[in-house]
Amino acid sequence: MTSASTPAPTPSCTPITFVRRGELVTLHDVPPDRTLLDLLREDLGCSGTKEGCGEGDCGACTVVLAEIDGGSPDTAASSTAGLKYRAINSCIRLAHSINGMALWTVEDIAADQPGFVFPDETGAAPAAASEPAAALADLHPVQQAMVQCHGSQCGFCTPGFVMSLFGMYQAQACKDKASPGGRCSQPAVTRGEAQAALSGNLCRCTGYRPILDAAQSMQAMPRQWVDEAAVVARLDEAAQQIIGRPGSAGEAYLRPTTLPQLLAWRAARPQAQLVAGCTDVGLWVTKQHRQFTQVLDVTAVRELQAVAESADGRWLEIGAAARLADAFDHLARRWPELTTFTRRFAGLPVRNSGTLGGNVANGSPIGDSMPLLIALGAQVVLASVRGERELPLESLYTGYRQNVMAPDEVLARTRVPLRDPAAAQRAGWLRVYKVSKRYDDDISAVCLALSIQLDAHGQVARASIGAGGVAATPVRARQTEARLLGQPWNAATVQAAMAALRAEFQPISDMRASGAYRRALLGNLLWRYWLESQAPAGTSPIRLEDPDTICPGVSA
Repeated sequence: MTSASTPAPTPSCTPITFVRRGELVTLHDVPPDRTLLDLLREDLGCSGTKEGCGEGDCGACTVVLAEIDGGSPDTAASSTAGLKYRAINSCIRLAHSINGMALWTVEDIAADQPGFVFPDETGAAPAAASEPAAALADLHPVQQAMVQCHGSQCGFCTPGFVMSLFGMYQAQACKDKASPGGRCSQPAVTRGEAQAALSGNLCRCTGYRPILDAAQSMQAMPRQWVDEAAVVARLDEAAQQIIGRPGSAGEAYLRPTTLPQLLAWRAARPQAQLVAGCTDVGLWVTKQHRQFTQVLDVTAVRELQAVAESADGRWLEIGAAARLADAFDHLARRWPELTTFTRRFAGLPVRNSGTLGGNVANGSPIGDSMPLLIALGAQVVLASVRGERELPLESLYTGYRQNVMAPDEVLARTRVPLRDPAAAQRAGWLRVYKVSKRYDDDISAVCLALSIQLDAHGQVARASIGAGGVAATPVRARQTEARLLGQPWNAATVQAAMAALRAEFQPISDMRASGAYRRALLGNLLWRYWLESQAPAGTSPIRLEDPDTICPGVSA
């Protein structure tokens, strides 16, 4: 036992091991709350990665991480395993979170750097894959495209754009590694795909057209791809080292790999700061200058990474460590009408880092996932060494960033009810409206999600409405739902519900919108929902969020 006069021992940090430039890198004594950006710029001297906003908003700090596709950093890879690439914001990502991953910065992708394959005239990899072909330029195809399309002016944002494009290039342009002449045989990147990939990157001087041109022309350059077999082999080595390191609840950065281990460590260290994708906690570090002596990272817990349907086929169960991008892909696959909203939730680098469970557990009143999940009737499962308990999502919150979780509990998964095939035969609509000052990568002034189902007589049989930005917590509009239930679905019913919805909440005024504007929005968005529900059968209403309906062919 430590006496009152003897200071408690400072927790030690396990080393960080990751792959860079085709080699293993191991760093010691990295503080648990050090950001990846600070590690790169101050410890490793990688000044190409820029420090911009410090809040995951501008994209200047973008780097690319890769993991074994379908695996986890702590497990050995198969000989045929591939890589999954993610462009992420390094400014709000904790350095320890890349343990067991592969990392690329803008300094790492030039043709004279190791770890790339250059196809010969037949499209196959040359015998000496590690040696760049002399005829190739020193630049990566992404960099060449940015130069040729004049995609850089002041250059501050350029490294971030390059890395977002590099992630897209590896994920899309390099799928077919046997194309003749070393040229990509995959379909060209569309304008819409380029916009989605660059949604987390801002440019204040060049303008976006030449950068989007670069995204569409990069596939026409002589190809260069990552030597994935070599990276996978190195990741396997890293996994073996990580597995061999003893872990204990006394470490400064805790990264359990199983749910029982997570729950035991949470019970032993309830004061440790929980992190997942760190898109919120990272802001506490960079903007509030908060320090954490012990961090508990849930992202390596295998049980929390899964997204799958329940055994009875009634639920989509989303583990708390599932990345937002992956969780949204599953939701949009089952509810295609959510596709546009999921892409607007945040920029792609944020969705690649953040987790749905972290967004839900954080409970920000302007977190956009909660209104949607409330409208879908989602449940959350809380877990501890004492067992599990389940409750409706809207019952999780007790006040501003406060919830019902006990100190030893964690959010394990979110359960979303799947569509009832019988109910699907009746008229019904699911919509989510996000109103913000900027279209991409911005925080909502108001987020309103509505799911309304009619019975055979055209009356409202089910109404579920979630709202964000209008109260201290994400909320369910129960009074408005009650006003709609059992009523005919007509303009008079909707106008009465609009008045009820505007009266149900008293939103504050802040930098994003006034309270009066937010109340007006609530009613107007419900009216918009009504108008969209009146579209003739077999047609789709014009949606301002969908550029293809406004300017057909713009994304082609």
